[in-house]
Amino acid sequence: MVDRLLKPAVADEVPWAESLTAYDDEHFTTYLKLLDACAGNASEEEMAQAILGIDPVQELARAQRAVRSHLARAHWLVVAGYKELFSGRQKA
Repeated sequence: MVDRLLKPAVADEVPWAESLTAYDDEHFTTYLKLLDACAGNASEEEMAQAILGIDPVQELARAQRAVRSHLARAHWLVVAGYKELFSGRQKA
């Protein structure tokens, strides 16, 4: 159980909503790691392997889809979603 709390299961695609979700709350650290790796010019394959735990050699399409989906959500969080973090609103 502790392992699941430290590294929650990663969906192939982030469940999208126009407000923060329980999935966002569970994966906030994942989003930050992806943003940091992206800023460091890491490849999608590197991010999939190191951060999402998906082997891009075995599952290239899934790895790409998951990285892109999580990065899109991370960018949404930076641009719009962060406002909810400070407003005290309930998560969906």
